[in-house]
Amino acid sequence: MRHMPGVSENAVAMSLFVAVVLLVLVDLLSDLWAGVEGFHLGVEGLAAVVAGVGAARFFGRYQAERRESAAWKAKANELLGGLGAAVDRQLATWALTDAEREVALLLLKGLSFKEVASVRGTSERTSREQARGVYKKAGVGGRAELSAWFFEDQLEPPQGAAGR
Repeated sequence: MRHMPGVSENAVAMSLFVAVVLLVLVDLLSDLWAGVEGFHLGVEGLAAVVAGVGAARFFGRYQAERRESAAWKAKANELLGGLGAAVDRQLATWALTDAEREVALLLLKGLSFKEVASVRGTSERTSREQARGVYKKAGVGGRAELSAWFFEDQLEPPQGAAGR
């Protein structure tokens, strides 16, 4: 089955089982009114029960999946909030002007100088000059070193890279 963004496979499976339950129940009622024999009705009833159990199972998995997703999102937001606070503290330590601080944050987000200028309503040249001020106060050689400054101690080297 092709993956649909934002749609859980458990939710799809649950929906299919519910559809089977409904179709079997409609057939069961139709057979009941038509006077079909008991064994046939029993088999269809059993099929409806089995499909119902399947739907309930996938509903439980779907609910667990949603809880897990919410927990991951909450943890990610907590971590990002901590990272944001740490970045703010460091930018304050470097005594950046408000404009330099804003430029630094936009550069850390990966915006180009043209995009920084557009967001801030300044010229690209002004953004470049403010970035140079950021680099000088931070003691880094450019955008890559600025980003690396915040992440170099957070990322562990790959296994076996220490001896190179």
